[in-house]
Amino acid sequence: MSHLAAEKKANIFKTHGGSEKNTGSIEGQIAMLTERMTHITAHLKANKKDFSTQRGLMTLVGRRKRLLQYLSNTDITTYRALIEKLGIRK
Repeated sequence: MSHLAAEKKANIFKTHGGSEKNTGSIEGQIAMLTERMTHITAHLKANKKDFSTQRGLMTLVGRRKRLLQYLSNTDITTYRALIEKLGIRK
């Protein structure tokens, strides 16, 4: 399982961060958080009373929000391209 997760992480960072070794890029971090959030959301649909996981999801939402705010303040064109690619905003 972890090997598959490592491959998936590398693929996400290669797609959004430019390189699979570039794990510090803002775009890659936002994409990784979005992937984790969709996975946790699917878990919470099946387990409605899992409140600790729900709290963890809220912390991920806050972290992604802060990263998106930073990206929009520094590079608005990259921000717009990223939210379009990930389908975050409506």
